[in-house]
Amino acid sequence: MKYDDWYDMSTHSGQESGLPRLRQWITEARWFTQETWIGVGLVIPATVMMLVIIVYPTIRALWVSLHSRSFLNLEQVEWIGLANYEQLFADPTFTIAMTQTVLLTVGAVVSMYLLGLGLALLLKENLPGLGVLRSLSMISWVIPPVVIVIIWSWMLEVNYGLVNLIFGIFGGPNKSWFGSRQWALPLVTMLRVWKDTPFVAIALMASMQSIPKEYYEAAEIDGASRIQKFRHITLPNITYISMIMIVIETIAAFNSFQMIFIATGGGPVNSTEVLGTYVYQQAFMEYALGYASAIGAIMLLLLTVFTIIYVKIEDTD
Repeated sequence: MKYDDWYDMSTHSGQESGLPRLRQWITEARWFTQETWIGVGLVIPATVMMLVIIVYPTIRALWVSLHSRSFLNLEQVEWIGLANYEQLFADPTFTIAMTQTVLLTVGAVVSMYLLGLGLALLLKENLPGLGVLRSLSMISWVIPPVVIVIIWSWMLEVNYGLVNLIFGIFGGPNKSWFGSRQWALPLVTMLRVWKDTPFVAIALMASMQSIPKEYYEAAEIDGASRIQKFRHITLPNITYISMIMIVIETIAAFNSFQMIFIATGGGPVNSTEVLGTYVYQQAFMEYALGYASAIGAIMLLLLTVFTIIYVKIEDTD
């Protein structure tokens, strides 16, 4: 009923026709208010948890980065402003860690996405035995990082490692791979790729399976090749999931610590030193909490800038 009609009816027939409408509005307002408060009540626990686990530690770390503070004497805190940040950009080890973090992140994310995309294209096909392969492909993702490092350390061991035994048969080199300055960083990058590629593949495969089959049928009628269907149908329809996977894996690779620390500890001779291991070294070995917090603040800033720019670029496309 339009407002003019309701007004005319309420004017000519008194308040009897207008009151039911008013009661309905009041009932709807009460229902909306109740539903809103129910939603707010459900969101509050998660919000409080986010504030306690993420927001407060982040603000606290930024505050600590502006002070000189040591683990050896937590009560002694001295305001030094941006001195920690000035020291960072004059620190050659920080430059090495930053460079190697970027190299590891780019290498790992690009490799994970390309391998995951290829694996997803294979797994989405209805071929015999692919159901078992889908299950087996997830093994490396569910294995704990510590176990992954132990497995590969055994395989790359100098005296009895499988890799060195195979190389020895064909006359290849026999070396301590994790102890090599040349190979240590590519190997820890490979560990990251080996672990997370199945996760990317399963996510992309699920996105591919949601694409309507009619698109491919229409393309076949038009005589499109497999490459053309992949380029013009598959890729455009998995853009959103691809963006999510790239952002998630970039954050994970940029913050790499556990596998690198267990495998090499940042060595040999800083050849696998990344920002994650350097933060640990400064905080828990050098006891420089303020300096370590400044490194963490730089990591947060870089990841935030990357995420914003990347999401904006994807939105414009």
